[in-house]
Amino acid sequence: MISEGCEQCAKGGKMVLFVYGYCDQRDCFYCPLGENRKNVTDVYANERQVESDEDIIAEAKRMSALGTSITGGEPQEAMKKTCRYLSLLKTEFGSDHHTHLYTGITGGRENMRRLSEAGLDEIRFHPPYEQWGELHGTAWEDILYIAREEGLTPAFEIPGIRPETEFLEFLDEGAADFCNINEFEMSDGNYRRMQEQGYELQDGHMSAVKGSREAILAEMGSHEKTYFCTSVFKDAAQHRNRLKRMAENIRRPFDEVTDDGTIVYGKTQTTVDRLQSLGVPREFFTEKSEHVEVAWWLLEEMIESGDLDKGEIVEQYPTVDGTVVERTPLA
Repeated sequence: MISEGCEQCAKGGKMVLFVYGYCDQRDCFYCPLGENRKNVTDVYANERQVESDEDIIAEAKRMSALGTSITGGEPQEAMKKTCRYLSLLKTEFGSDHHTHLYTGITGGRENMRRLSEAGLDEIRFHPPYEQWGELHGTAWEDILYIAREEGLTPAFEIPGIRPETEFLEFLDEGAADFCNINEFEMSDGNYRRMQEQGYELQDGHMSAVKGSREAILAEMGSHEKTYFCTSVFKDAAQHRNRLKRMAENIRRPFDEVTDDGTIVYGKTQTTVDRLQSLGVPREFFTEKSEHVEVAWWLLEEMIESGDLDKGEIVEQYPTVDGTVVERTPLA
């Protein structure tokens, strides 16, 4: 089963709003946060550091966001800020802008009410790993029903450390709507701790952990309300599709958008007069302070024919910082 939030994510339509880097669950050896996100109060909309509310709106528009996922750290540890951003998004983009939130604490009825009133649609609980299998009869069971009573869709989202059928019991009991299981991964933020716990990467894989996928799929994968999200899917579909949405929104007439969601163009040290004298249409180039950017295929042709001396083909991400992926010299 794929939730509405996950459908939007698969299309690359979910903006990721990181609201708070602190979390009281300090012993999670698998926490993927890197040093720039852990134990900080900074806010990020996708990769953009947020300085004002306008930054959030601009980033959502940059990618034509269908919805937003709220994450941390622990968003419930910064309720005032979290609720303000939820209200901001709903006011700007309307009730159809789907919002979901990841949390590692129960929070209680007051938090569920505040989140619902601010515009949250769906809440995804991640109980501490040490309590898996013993959640019935605890606050974790209670909060599922409380969240629903307050107008939220309750669900689980857990790392695929090992199979745990108690989550399926909650689904069958109607307490939770679905359970997402993320393929267990090693990241820059948790690699050392994961190694110390004895985990290894799958052969030929950059992040997925060896051994957990098969057992989880065997015990949990056939349930109609579970979804196993692979690390390959996150990269190949979610992240890449988000980049494509951005690239299509900001591309200039002469930019090429690649299958990876990057933008490709040519760059050369020439003048506008020279390009116009060569018959290059005005929509196929733009003047910068110290160079000209132009359709890469036209630049390549002009250099090969000797009309221009040199230049380069630039490939970059469509993000605010415009990180360059590759430069290919032409001469």
